[in-house]
This record gives sequence, C-alpha cells and structure tokens, in this order.
Amino acid sequence: MNKVAANSEVEHKYGPQVHILNNHFLTGLLARLCAPETFQPEINHLVQILYNQLLITAMNQEFPRETFETATRMTAMHPNQKLRGERLAHDQRAIVVNLARAGTYPSHVCFDTLHYALHYEVMRQDHVFAARTVDGKNNVTGTELGATKIGGDKDRAIVLFPDPMGATGNTIISAIEHYKSKVAGRAQKMLALHLIITPEYLKAVLAAHPDVVIYALRLDRGLSSEAVIKTPPGTHWDQEKGLNEKQYIVPGGGGFGEIMNNSFV
Repeated sequence: MNKVAANSEVEHKYGPQVHILNNHFLTGLLARLCAPETFQPEINHLVQILYNQLLITAMNQEFPRETFETATRMTAMHPNQKLRGERLAHDQRAIVVNLARAGTYPSHVCFDTLHYALHYEVMRQDHVFAARTVDGKNNVTGTELGATKIGGDKDRAIVLFPDPMGATGNTIISAIEHYKSKVAGRAQKMLALHLIITPEYLKAVLAAHPDVVIYALRLDRGLSSEAVIKTPPGTHWDQEKGLNEKQYIVPGGGGFGEIMNNSFV
C-alpha cells in the first residue's frame, strides 16, 4: 500500500485483506445516517453518497487499469495533442450481488456507478434473498438463502457484495460460499463492501473465506472494555466486542434493512 492509501485507512491488526476507510467527510455522513432523527428520504440519499464513494475507493485499489488516448475539444485546433492517461480497464468483468433486503439499494447504487467505469456488456447485477435464522430465544443462528436470480458464470469477474451492516458475518459467508460452489467459473476476486463492521464479523468471515477483500467505512466495537478501546483495532481481537445479545451492532445504527425500507419486520 502506498503512503497516500495508508493515510486514507485506519491502522489495524486484522490483516491486509481488511480496509477501513479514514475519510472524515464519509465518517460524518455515516454518523448522520445512524442518528435516530434521520428518516427517509434522507436515509437513501446518504446511502447513495456513502456507497458511491466506498465503491470508487475499492475500484481504485482493486480493479485493473489500462492506458488510454482520446481527443478533447481542443484537438481540432491542435491535431497532434490528445489526452493520455490511465483509467480502470473497461473490459474487466464485474458482478454486483443484491443481498435483499438491506443490500438492495446499495447494490443498485454500485451497479449504476460501475457503468461510468466499465463497458455495460461485461457487468451484471445478481439477486439473492438472504434472511437471518433465529432460535426459540430469538438468537441469530445463521443465514438462510432463498430464491436467487443469477445471470451467468463468474469466470474472471470481480464479484462485489454490498451489504451495509457486517454484524455476525453469516450472510456474507453464505453468499460467498454459494458463489464459490454453485456458480460456474473462477472469480478474479471477491469484495465485501460495508458501511459498518464488527470484530466478530471479521473473525468469522476471514476464517471462512480468507481470500475475500473487505472494505468498510467504520469499525464498531462499542461493547469492548475501555482498555481494549484504547488500543489499535485488532490488538486484542479476542477481547473486542461489537454485538449485543440480539446480534445488533453497537453503537451501530439499528437494522438497516428496516430503516431503508421503512418496514420494521
């Protein structure tokens, strides 16, 4: 990682696969999104800005590049002068996975943004219905994948999983496993894109899929001891805690699937 990239990320000890952005503008917007007085339609407006910038950051660091040469409005006056530079490779395959319901709008935002970097023929949006499973005491026991709409193979594609809250990791673990075992082809890489993650999420996901690359705007470990909070993230990973007894993130922002859809079930 170069110096610029290093300064734009939070220092931690979770490993090189984890990228927690250190962006003061986005941090402020995310805090506003999580505030109890924030409602629709402002919620989706904030999610759009946050995911747009999160995806752009991930693309700049993870997607291949190509050189280009193109005319500008001044080329007619100066025929030998064209613009030359480097951009994201237009022919890179990409798949955005909608993990309904919290991931539906973030997936749409990412799919829309990708069109400004890649050729439309090399990307698609898939749809997977994922729901928490709970026991008789309402404790989360895992994730159940329901109906899917997957539009082809994943060969040489970068597969993106935009899911606002990385809480337990069960949804991402199940979704990535489904793509690895059920969808034909060999993906170039898999990226998980989150607004908020927990230490518990990181431990579970990296244990199940050590190859996944994780990008997040914030790490929440609010239920850790004061002594642990004062140390760099990951220093005492086994003592860090960001989930309450109902597996919700603290300080978090509540259930994003609920607030984004204004449907509290």
